[in-house]
Amino acid sequence: KFRDLSTCIALLSSYITRKYHIAQFKEKYFTQILDHFNYNSLGNGTYAQRYLITDQYWKKDGPIFFYTGNEGDVWDFALNSGFILELAAEQRALVIFAEHRYYGKSLPFGDESFNIPNIGLLTVEQALADYAVMITELKKELGAGKCPVIVFGGSYGGMLSVYMRIRYPNIVAGALGASAPILSTAGMGNSGQFFRDVTADFENCSTACKDAVRSAFQKLQALAQQEDYAHIQSAFSLCKTPSSPKDIHQLNGFLRNAFTLLAMMDYPYKTSFMSDMPAFPVKVACETMLNGTDMLLALRDTVGIVYNSTGEHACYDLYSLYVECADPTGCGLGFNSFAWDYQACTEVELCFESNNVTDMFPPMPFTESMREQYCAKRWAVVPRPGWLKTQYWGDALSTASNIIFSNGDLDPWANGGIRKSLSESLIAINIPEGAHHLDLR
Repeated sequence: KFRDLSTCIALLSSYITRKYHIAQFKEKYFTQILDHFNYNSLGNGTYAQRYLITDQYWKKDGPIFFYTGNEGDVWDFALNSGFILELAAEQRALVIFAEHRYYGKSLPFGDESFNIPNIGLLTVEQALADYAVMITELKKELGAGKCPVIVFGGSYGGMLSVYMRIRYPNIVAGALGASAPILSTAGMGNSGQFFRDVTADFENCSTACKDAVRSAFQKLQALAQQEDYAHIQSAFSLCKTPSSPKDIHQLNGFLRNAFTLLAMMDYPYKTSFMSDMPAFPVKVACETMLNGTDMLLALRDTVGIVYNSTGEHACYDLYSLYVECADPTGCGLGFNSFAWDYQACTEVELCFESNNVTDMFPPMPFTESMREQYCAKRWAVVPRPGWLKTQYWGDALSTASNIIFSNGDLDPWANGGIRKSLSESLIAINIPEGAHHLDLR
């Protein structure tokens, strides 16, 4: 009945997810301390931290698998991490997915959470302390004091899993950090690495594809220099005609962000994680990019895979579909984007830039000084370069243990993480043809 195997697999996958994954989780709230490190500012103030739990597979002396939630709604991670549930069935484990403070419904100050100074309690340290307290208390409630805890996480969540094993080895026995860029986000990477690796994904699919994307951006730049804004508006189906270099900069960011998501989500099947994507989206994007005679229209249709998969947008509103922030790889939209923007302005270093030399994108610098200026204006904070390296060791991990670092070869975040095993219990796993934390899916 199905036109192709990928459609059949997608429908079957969706059915299995609905039948076996959604129903088994119970959504609960944990009374969490607001400020773990200052006894005067808020006293013993608390907030409601959301978590999901299932004991469907649990044998009472079995392990606890704990997902260290990252920058988003906890359900999004629970419904896209089937590996943890498969492993839980095999290992007879209790499974808990915790939501990160200031994301999803875990807002310490409700709608006022993103006001200054309320947002000041959004730090990596506070998040890790949340998880340490939650694990400890839930183990008491469940009579699971002797059950070992293994933490899992993907992307920033993978970083948190690594940090949990380093910071709280008394609570966490081991960690899987999937696609965890613990080096680049600690200021130890190359500013050109990320968009170079995005470009490499498209070049590996087709050199002609990479060249076409670069040529399209160059044509856009030529039109912008001529101030032929009407042509640009028409070519990209923009809701409003651009009228300034600022609008062109926004358009470049909007376009570049689509290629970032295509590379990260280059899974071998259709997904609805971060964005609705077809199977093998990089391949689909290259086919679209090379299918037309007008390169600007081809570029528009290619980014439409990300921004207009349903066809609902008759035109693109640049400033509502993409918001520039302190993370050049994208912060997303809504409240969750506010939280990640703040974190990128404080502890998490993301000074990536494109240069049109090692990548196919227009030159878009994002220096440390530019970050400082933006963050001072947006959040009234000054970033502290090197803090994550100081606090969580950077690459000086020789005394750590029981951590798996997994990375997919297609993931542009991979080279910002650990790609080689460091000891018998610090294991690097590289996944051929794997995209962003594919192994957790």
